[in-house]
Amino acid sequence: MNNWKLICPLEDIPQLGSRIVRPATGGDIAIFRTSDDEVFAMHDKCPHKGGPLSQGIVHGKRVTCPLHGWNIGLDDGHAVAPDVGSCTKFQVKVEAGQVYLSV
Repeated sequence: MNNWKLICPLEDIPQLGSRIVRPATGGDIAIFRTSDDEVFAMHDKCPHKGGPLSQGIVHGKRVTCPLHGWNIGLDDGHAVAPDVGSCTKFQVKVEAGQVYLSV
């Protein structure tokens, strides 16, 4: 069973950008918005060297880490080959223009 928490209106997350959620425990979560208004959520930490993915460039369904250029799939949290590693993903949804995160 999921417990959905209201985060913000979709329009508060810039297209091709992100917003950070700071839960009490477990580390920051980045919520990304694509150019098609899809939203994805994962830990705000690149699997390579821990770079802040929320500061990366969103393109298609990927984000590029600002530290070393690793590409991470927003839909699965996996680094794009030849890089190896993954980020913890979280369920996120948009209903009536509002973004919700499963906690």
